[in-house]
Amino acid sequence: MSTTANLPTLTSLEELTRLVTSRRGLYVRWSRGPERDLPEVTSTDDLTGVKLPGLSASPLDVEAWWGERPVRIWVARRLYDYCHLPRVKDRRTRPWVLHGSEAARGPDNEPLVTDVEPLGWIADRVIDEARHVVTDQPGRWGPLDRNGTT
Repeated sequence: MSTTANLPTLTSLEELTRLVTSRRGLYVRWSRGPERDLPEVTSTDDLTGVKLPGLSASPLDVEAWWGERPVRIWVARRLYDYCHLPRVKDRRTRPWVLHGSEAARGPDNEPLVTDVEPLGWIADRVIDEARHVVTDQPGRWGPLDRNGTT
């Protein structure tokens, strides 16, 4: 997709789960959006200021060790891990799904993705659904927030 003006919005966790089960090489990126990210497909390490060779993103592909567990829970956890970013980085930060190729790993071992194809925004209600799915699980888990709570 060459322009993101018409980028669709995924409006349910079920819709995103269907996408994850139908295609590999998907990632979620939390940023101000493809229009801002795609002119120069790089990220910057917040700690050192080093320019990274790709967009920092979280993989959505289900790992083999997940077995027959519900993909919906996998996807919910992948979203929940970084749901704190709009609060700690920039309120304009939003999640969006992309297809791409992993070029390298960043300082937190996150994939750095190139050859980016934006697929859709993720609606706030999907993040709310993900939060409920994760907090309803029997184990204790929180977002990867170094600065506080969600």
